[in-house]
Amino acid sequence: MYEIWLTLNILFELGMQYLPAVIGTVVLWLALMIFAATRPGAGWKKAIAPAFVIGIIATAITFFITPSMTKSSFDNMGYWVDWMNLLFYAAAFGAVAAALAWPIAASLRRNA
Repeated sequence: MYEIWLTLNILFELGMQYLPAVIGTVVLWLALMIFAATRPGAGWKKAIAPAFVIGIIATAITFFITPSMTKSSFDNMGYWVDWMNLLFYAAAFGAVAAALAWPIAASLRRNA
């Protein structure tokens, strides 16, 4: 239980450290959503599949490059909490990538 609490504290502190980037990403997402919503015939349903694929790709890339970016390796991850942290971290980046790709894909995949 201590490891989970420690992880939550670390995530909170990282969120506070990178707050400008988080706010910038939210503002970018809102701008993309407004842009796509004002386009006539934006294909929101058609854009879900490409956004999902981009999210999966971003998740996979993040999963494999994060240990080397933190000067670690998969060999150093011997505890299930380490693997779950890596998986959730990668999934979060994939979700952000999918959220940013969705309005772009909706603008490109217009309804007839």
